[in-house]
Amino acid sequence: MAEQNRNNQEQDLSDILRIRREKLAALQEEGKDPFQQTKFVVSHHAQDIKDNFDALENQEVTVAGRLMSKRGMGKVSFCDMQDKTGRIQLYAKRDDMGEEPYNYFKKYDIGDIVGVRGQVFRTQRGEMSVRCLEVTLLSKSLLPLPEKFHGLTDRETRYRQRYVDLIVNPEVRRNFEIRSAFIKYLRNFLDNRGFMEVETPVLNTISGGATARPFITHHNTLDIDMYMRIATELPLKRLIVGGMERVYEVGRIFRNEGMDPKHNPEFTSVELYQAYADFNDMMDIFEELLSGAAKEILGTYQLSWQGENIDLTPGWPRLAMHEAVKQYTGVDYMAIDSDEAAVAAAKAAGVDMDGVEPTWGHALYETFDQKVESKLIQPTFITMHPVDVSPLAKRSPKDPRLTERFELFICRSEMGNAFSELNDPIDQRQRFQKEVEARAKGDDEAGMMDEDFLTALEYGMPPTGGLGIGIDRCVMLLTGNDTIREVILFPTMKPLD
Repeated sequence: MAEQNRNNQEQDLSDILRIRREKLAALQEEGKDPFQQTKFVVSHHAQDIKDNFDALENQEVTVAGRLMSKRGMGKVSFCDMQDKTGRIQLYAKRDDMGEEPYNYFKKYDIGDIVGVRGQVFRTQRGEMSVRCLEVTLLSKSLLPLPEKFHGLTDRETRYRQRYVDLIVNPEVRRNFEIRSAFIKYLRNFLDNRGFMEVETPVLNTISGGATARPFITHHNTLDIDMYMRIATELPLKRLIVGGMERVYEVGRIFRNEGMDPKHNPEFTSVELYQAYADFNDMMDIFEELLSGAAKEILGTYQLSWQGENIDLTPGWPRLAMHEAVKQYTGVDYMAIDSDEAAVAAAKAAGVDMDGVEPTWGHALYETFDQKVESKLIQPTFITMHPVDVSPLAKRSPKDPRLTERFELFICRSEMGNAFSELNDPIDQRQRFQKEVEARAKGDDEAGMMDEDFLTALEYGMPPTGGLGIGIDRCVMLLTGNDTIREVILFPTMKPLD
């Protein structure tokens, strides 16, 4: 029975495709090819008419959009037309349009794109509408839209065919309107604080600035392999050395790693650097930015995300990593003074240390990662990360095992990462070298020595605070979505067989 239904559906689709192409061919033979239309002047959009109905009633307007429904096909027809602002009803009557134009209009299909010249009025049922005086077919839809009652609901199909998703699921557009509004707010926020937006290379001769596997490509003219950037950090800090005291970049980042609800191989981040500042200043900026964006865009600090009620009211806790670990697991790493004892304490707490470098810092970090991170729901800054996992952060003057670094966690998710930037070129070289040697033992191609960056540091970089924010994660929070694919217009997908 299921096989028979599938065969019937395929036959129905085949008939629809044939009929639509026949309609197009007939129009072309009559000299009415819609694809020869090059322009249509739009005076108003659907929401404009609804918002300003009293002023526009009985006035002539021109609107354009996609036909989403048709009702009644006698002497009067009703259609819903959708544009970028929403839908409005079209009222088409043979006596208003003329018999021949009306008969052409009746043959238009759901999905066709039309331009309409008409008058704004309200129907007897009170529906704000446009009375059609002239309708121009601007584009013929040769494929049918998903049927009305089931629509396009399969997630994978929605991501692969985002164009159809946006047509038939108008609420999806809201995600990307919020995304655009957040990026606009972000730029204004930083611009107003004296930061300058810059652009740095996407292709690099070495890979650095973060711990990640890069995408590798080849430059034919130079005959060298190049790496798509995994971070913008090192070029931006070069600019701090050069005297550009406040810089930021909103840019695409590429990491040749796995895909899950929080990760996509290409994503968008903003990194910003401020001379004569530290990680405390970066916490202030991040808190003000994200809470302010929620208030500006959504009108509230109270959000729902991943099944939790999140409160973004400013005044977020700032908790050292070792304090968080002690609070949630009882292990006091500050009272442990050897690598062996730290690893033993981690294992006793149920932490898997297989494949992890057996140091005090790695034990602390893994305990946090495996036992504490999943418990952080409300916005919390986790500070003072171990040096072992923070090769670009400045050591804490109070404890050289720790760095002035934080990550912001909301609802078990890391939202951003920041340092008091390491500006000691000697210490930086030693840490780079240690990182390169550790990675040489595996197959990771990241963590290469950037000699030019070390040269830049030797010229002198002022004390600097740096912050990197995952824009996609922030948009997930602001839109209440549990997967990154809902906030990226064209997420990476495995090719269909």
